[in-house]
Amino acid sequence: MLAGFSSHRIDANGIHLHAAVGGDGPPLLLLHGYPQTHILWRHVAPVLAEHFTVVAPDLRGYGASDKPAGGADSYSKRVMAADMVALMAALGHERFMLAGHDRGGRVAYRLALDHPETVTRLATLDIIPTIETWEGFVGTRGLVAWHWYFLAQREGVPEPMIGADPDAFLKMVLASWLGRKDAIEEQAFSAYAEAFRNPETIRASCDDYRAGATLDVAIDRADREAGRRIPCPMLALWGDRDGALADDRYLKVWQKWADDVRGQAIPGGHFLPEEAPEQTAAALLDFFRGS
Repeated sequence: MLAGFSSHRIDANGIHLHAAVGGDGPPLLLLHGYPQTHILWRHVAPVLAEHFTVVAPDLRGYGASDKPAGGADSYSKRVMAADMVALMAALGHERFMLAGHDRGGRVAYRLALDHPETVTRLATLDIIPTIETWEGFVGTRGLVAWHWYFLAQREGVPEPMIGADPDAFLKMVLASWLGRKDAIEEQAFSAYAEAFRNPETIRASCDDYRAGATLDVAIDRADREAGRRIPCPMLALWGDRDGALADDRYLKVWQKWADDVRGQAIPGGHFLPEEAPEQTAAALLDFFRGS
């Protein structure tokens, strides 16, 4: 669904990753989130590809990429970030710009912390650091993020419930996070559903959240206590909507983690590249071109 992009299957960090590659110029890596694939970027990637060599992979566990076993240990954002470093190196890119949405944003900021020599600019879309997110679930706020608790339950609990009707679960999750309900067209939903029906995708994506509730929190805490910060220029984008952190608190949180951070709200809900592709592409283009 990314016009003009070529499809690749690449050996990286001991697994095979699927990636769409298009454009020409400085390398730019785009990472999707849950419960989607690289197709999230279908409206934004072609615009960015007019200026950059754009790489849009499926994260491990998602889409057409491998879904290794191993539980949370195989899906920490540290491991997933190492996947992306290896992927980009295999494509000939030792240094690159980086944008991530949702779970991909968590991989992205972890990559910038663990491999600062590789990331020249970082953009995160509608997230704050994992430990800050968990610490913000006070009182009824956790109801908004019920999936963080549900998907992180031990293996064998969420999987059969989701697997009983994966299309209905996917549709419910997407609809509940969308600000503009018609933003995901039928062709895109069909592609997401086809990938999500795979029982291994369901299991792997739950492992992703299990890691988010354990290993990722511990790694974030260690970095925070050590005073480690993201050294490259950073852009934080978030959906302009009512609810938790739907204002410049996103920016204020990221300023505790990065040396040079700016940010802005984008009209819509959680899925910025689909709900407001023109505004999202313009903000990313302005930032990655060095403005």
